[in-house]
Amino acid sequence: MKRILTIQDISCFGKCSLTVALPILSSMGIETAILPTAVLSTHTLFKGFTCKDLSDQLKPITDHWKNEGITFDAIYTGYLGTEEEIDTVINIIDMFRDKDTLVFVDPAMGDNGKLYAAFNEHYAKKNADLCAIADIADPNITEAAYLTGLPYKEEYTEDYVKELLFALADIGTKTPILTGVSLAEGKTGAMGYDAGKNEFFIYQNDRIPKSYHGTGDIFSSVLAGAFVLGKDRTSALKLAADYTANTIAETLKDPKDPWYGVNFEATIPQLVEAIKK
Repeated sequence: MKRILTIQDISCFGKCSLTVALPILSSMGIETAILPTAVLSTHTLFKGFTCKDLSDQLKPITDHWKNEGITFDAIYTGYLGTEEEIDTVINIIDMFRDKDTLVFVDPAMGDNGKLYAAFNEHYAKKNADLCAIADIADPNITEAAYLTGLPYKEEYTEDYVKELLFALADIGTKTPILTGVSLAEGKTGAMGYDAGKNEFFIYQNDRIPKSYHGTGDIFSSVLAGAFVLGKDRTSALKLAADYTANTIAETLKDPKDPWYGVNFEATIPQLVEAIKK
């Protein structure tokens, strides 16, 4: 059985970060270890949420693992709250990485042309240092623009997407993948670039005109799992994009309208079946 370590926060309620990554990766048949960077009562779209930073626990935990001889086939990072935390995570990757370890980075820090409120451009450049050591990184277009220094565009062509991918590869990412890419009316998906082979790959499915918090975490978790399981690039994109779309469609049926996240639990059986194909 493959083993993955995922490093990100725990929002105890709200269906994002580790409360998404752990069940999804486990359902894909991957042993999943977690390294929580913080514990939040809810995600940050709730008012009055509590937060306990766990940065001071990262080194003691990973030192213990190292002493126990624990190893990982892959390391998957998500939302990291500070520049210091990014430096710590880079050191952890160096501690556990060998020639066969897959490093997957989701540089979660912004959307719709803006960084999240807690971050600035200096933080974005620090996140670029993390992407530089990644085998795979999957920023959205906003994040890619901040990582590379290229201008953000709401309306764009395939040439612009390729320009961002080339720039991410120039940073050092072996296989950058841009999420939220729409290259035709009513379509959305992702496009990637294998720098070693100088090849692009893409998958688009039908856009569902509804957005929910945490869908980026769902996409990244399935995508990371697919690569760990040895899926080819296009199959991995299809699996992640279709599963994310299915969870949105399923959630739209819910009369309770869970605005805080999608009902991914209901579609996990579909994910398990899709992996077998």
